[in-house]
This record gives sequence, C-alpha cells and structure tokens, in this order.
Amino acid sequence: MTPVQNKVALITGAGTGIGKAAAKALLHGGYRVVLTGRNLKKLEDAIEAIEGNHQTCLAIACDVGNPIQVKALFATLQSTFGRIDLLFNNAGMGAPAIPMEDLQYAQWTDVLNTNLTGAFLCSQEAIRMMKSQTPQGGRIINNGSISAHAPRPFSAPYTATKHAITGLTKAIALDGRPFQIACGQIDIGNAATEMTEPMAAGILQADHSTKIEPRMDVDHVGQAVLHMAQLPLESNILSMTIMATNMPFVGRG
Repeated sequence: MTPVQNKVALITGAGTGIGKAAAKALLHGGYRVVLTGRNLKKLEDAIEAIEGNHQTCLAIACDVGNPIQVKALFATLQSTFGRIDLLFNNAGMGAPAIPMEDLQYAQWTDVLNTNLTGAFLCSQEAIRMMKSQTPQGGRIINNGSISAHAPRPFSAPYTATKHAITGLTKAIALDGRPFQIACGQIDIGNAATEMTEPMAAGILQADHSTKIEPRMDVDHVGQAVLHMAQLPLESNILSMTIMATNMPFVGRG
C-alpha cells in the first residue's frame, strides 16, 4: 500500500451512514478528511464521533447538485489543504417506493441531481485539481450500490442513477489515465445504516412478498473504501462489490 503522507480525502454525504464510516476509516488510516453534506451540524457531529479535530478534519456544507456550491466547496478545500488525493462520491438519495408512473417530476430530478449530477460536478472539480497539483493525480471512488446491477421494485430513479454511475466510473477511469487519475466503483449491499433500517423489519421483494433481509456492519464498507484508496495509483480496483453475505442478490434470491 502507498504511504499516506498527509493525503487529503473528500467524502460527500459524510454526515451519516456509509459516508461517516468511510470518513472514520480514512481518518484512522492517516488521511486528512473533508466531510461534506447539506447539514453542517451532522457533519460536525460526525467529526466528533470519529474522533477527528480541526487539524485532521474539515466540515463544509454543500448541496452537491448545485454547481456554485460545489465550486465553493473545492475552493475551500484547496485553500485549506492545497490538494486532493481522494474523492469518494457517496452522496445519494431515493424517491418514494411507488409505481414509476406516480412519481412527480421533482422527485425524479431530485434523485438525479444528488446521485448523478452531484458525482459529475464533484468529479469535474476533483479532476481539475488532480491534473494541476504536484505530484499529479489522485483517485475517485463512486458509490454505485447493488442497484447498479439489479433494481428493487418501485426504484426507477435510484436504479437509473446507479446504472449511470457505472458508465461515469468507466469514463473517468479512461479519461484520467494520462494524468495519474484512477477511478473505481464500490457497490454496496445492505450496510446497516439509517437508510436500510426498513430491511430489518421487512422490505418488498421482486415477487412482491415482504421479507427481512440481513445487513452488515457499515464499518466493513469504510474499511473497503480505505483498501481501494490505499492502492498505488498504478493499480486500480475498477469494481468492488461488498454485501451482506446472506442478502438476496446472488442467484434467485
């Protein structure tokens, strides 16, 4: 693994769940960590919970679907730490689990703006910094989700964005080659977070039955992100799937 040597990581959607777990793993792996999300209080609480401080962590409120706020986020990151070595595009949301024809246009666009446009805008700014900094390069990791492979019922906006993330990941991996910019995707299944709490009580299946699904410790996801991040830039995990072992994904459920 590559020595960290004060490397800087930016995590979107970092106030809770997977983002917070990744921030914890990266911080304790030696990174200086910038946590961003819409709720500044949650970000500050997350820094306290993962035992960060003002020298190692920075909380910046940002709506990643807003290009003006994203530019301001990266300007603050650059003025504070001077470079970026890792971007984890983790921010994500879903729409109500209702038939696709009943969704409102705003519900569709909210999911696209956060899950896909947000990853695009942050990647744009990260690539600009990575190309111009010395030493050149860095790594981008996109949160794809199991939904990048197989949808749940009534999840058209979320599933569409996660399939699109796969294409974005491959495009960045290709275009980043000349500049020592690596890009990979982590597809996560049933990490135990606030978002997946309904799975523990029972969630709708493809056959429209309702079943309880196993979940896994979210810190395992954080460690997986750290593993991807620690690779030398000459090596890249293009695609990783980490999931609760007994969740209904492989085979026929």
